[in-house]
Amino acid sequence: MHIVNGVRDPAASFPLDTVTDDAAERRQANRAVAVSAVGLALTGLIELAIALLSGSVALLGDALHNLSDVSTSVLVFVGFRASRKVPTERYPYGYERAEDLAGIGVALVIWGSAAVAAYESINKLLRHGGTGYLGWGIAAAIVGIAGNQLVARYKLVVGRRIRSATMVADAKHSWLDALSSAGAMLGLIGVALGWGWADAVAGIVVTGFICHVGWEVTADIAHRLLDGVDPEIVTTAEAVAAAVPGVTHAHARARWTGRTLRVEVEGFLDPGTPLAAADRIGRQVAAALAPQIPEMHNFTWTARAA
Repeated sequence: MHIVNGVRDPAASFPLDTVTDDAAERRQANRAVAVSAVGLALTGLIELAIALLSGSVALLGDALHNLSDVSTSVLVFVGFRASRKVPTERYPYGYERAEDLAGIGVALVIWGSAAVAAYESINKLLRHGGTGYLGWGIAAAIVGIAGNQLVARYKLVVGRRIRSATMVADAKHSWLDALSSAGAMLGLIGVALGWGWADAVAGIVVTGFICHVGWEVTADIAHRLLDGVDPEIVTTAEAVAAAVPGVTHAHARARWTGRTLRVEVEGFLDPGTPLAAADRIGRQVAAALAPQIPEMHNFTWTARAA
């Protein structure tokens, strides 16, 4: 068992030579969070100002989405910062779950945005509220579409590259904002064509988009928190381990903690296998698994008598 800063690290029985650079990945994540936060703050403030001026609830819902993205970016940043803390006696597996907890915050912000957008849209529909400054409103919606598409694409690429479910969830949130901007634009165009109810209906449609992505993000984060993993990873780990000389059969488990995939293998050996040989076999299993499961960052080996 390895010692990290004087603390036992139970999830690093064997060091792994990984092809990824964790420090570089964190820099990419922090850069993506900062760039997206600035871009969405500018877009959201422009839309909010024009929404308040024009009375457009669809544009208001879109502005709230953009500004909520800024707050979720802050949550993601805090999660990344907390996750890099070294393991302690109280938290021997480290703080990588902080990234997943940040994902819960992202989901809550999305659902909160949905509630506000739904309330404002239904209220306007029932009270037959008016909408003005249509040209400015449509222009702001177009800015929202462009800004959100760029930010969503950027965060999605970085999130997938560094295997961050939280950043991918945040990217989906930004992608939804682009759709809601399009909905707001269509609503304002409808009002310009003489359909006074179009803005309120567009606001309700935008709310539906928000709820859809809220459900997807919540499901993704829950999957991680419940230690969900691709079954193929477990199947591969068992097959590769069983193929190593000296292993009669193997049982494997795997789970994600933040961006780290931890793989645990129980290898069943001949009862007469010496301890040193069992340790050597475990290292061979780790070496065999590394190229087959490149996302694996931690490996735990337990030798058992067959």
